[in-house]
Amino acid sequence: MQRRPWRCRSLLTFFGLSEQYSQGVYEEFFNLKYYGGWSFFEVYNLPTVLRRWFLKRLIDQKEKEQKAHEDAMKKAKSGRR
Repeated sequence: MQRRPWRCRSLLTFFGLSEQYSQGVYEEFFNLKYYGGWSFFEVYNLPTVLRRWFLKRLIDQKEKEQKAHEDAMKKAKSGRR
């Protein structure tokens, strides 16, 4: 009698993360690495609460920089006339 390996036939599993959740985490890793200059290991070992705080703070900072850039462009355009 041959033993067959046991396989769960259900598409949903109790253990493990969904593909959508994993993709969200990878996006967070990418953003902190690309825009924040973090290493993968720093982001990976960061507690989730802190990682989310740094992401929110990074978004706030980028929005402030964008507004300052837009204001400078408007000021430069109005000074040319």
